[in-house]
Amino acid sequence: MQHKYQTQPVESYGRHQTVSKQITYEQPLNERIRTLLRLEFLFEQASAHTYRHGNWDNRAAINSLFDLISTFSRADLKTEVMKELERQAVFLEKLAQNPQVDAKRLETVLDEMDILIDRLHDLKSQDMDIRNNEFLSSIRQRSHVAGGTCDFDLPAYHFWLSQSEEKRILDMQSWMEPFEPIKQSVNLILRLIRDSAQTTNEIAEAGFFQKSLDQNSICQMIRVTLAGDTPCFAEISGGKHRFTIRFMQTSFSERPSQIDQNIPFQLTCCML
Repeated sequence: MQHKYQTQPVESYGRHQTVSKQITYEQPLNERIRTLLRLEFLFEQASAHTYRHGNWDNRAAINSLFDLISTFSRADLKTEVMKELERQAVFLEKLAQNPQVDAKRLETVLDEMDILIDRLHDLKSQDMDIRNNEFLSSIRQRSHVAGGTCDFDLPAYHFWLSQSEEKRILDMQSWMEPFEPIKQSVNLILRLIRDSAQTTNEIAEAGFFQKSLDQNSICQMIRVTLAGDTPCFAEISGGKHRFTIRFMQTSFSERPSQIDQNIPFQLTCCML
């Protein structure tokens, strides 16, 4: 089971203005969305470390790049991303006839999709392969050994880590650049999916909630949002026909157990 955990500031949550946080748990309901969420995670992880100053952040950014390369080497993800973009484009084009739709905004999104699809068509698999980069290849080879990227193992890596911050950032940007069309496509796809449904307020009685899905619509993802001070987390499972949410409590040293109190939460079923 895959969950995505997000924290975000809350300007207004029901009763009052607060500086507390909401926590959103996401559960993909098909393999394609599961892959897209993992790619989003890897891109965010790489970006978070790329623009920090310390050597450990530089090392983490390089490791994130290797994770992306490994992920793309196992599957034709470019094709999967293109198929999802094209599927969403067809769906959105049908909305153009609806007078209640913001035509200008829709046109902007469709234009963005067309540009990204063209860029993906032009993207070659070798563009995302580092085997021709001796420096990165040597680091990746040693990274499979615990502690294998120590300074004495890879003096060239040690030398690169001593370069100026500007130099290191420019290098990371150049190594990540081939993945940029896929990153932008993943971000657009998931943004549209997350915005594709309205949120409802629900109650999980004794920490349990179950709901059947409309068989005439394909639900791509379930999102559960809790107030930051809720004393439990959401464990979501689901398929084509229904989904279940259990709210679990844990001391982080023992096996989680279902909470026995009613839990208010916000539910979003993303149908795009």
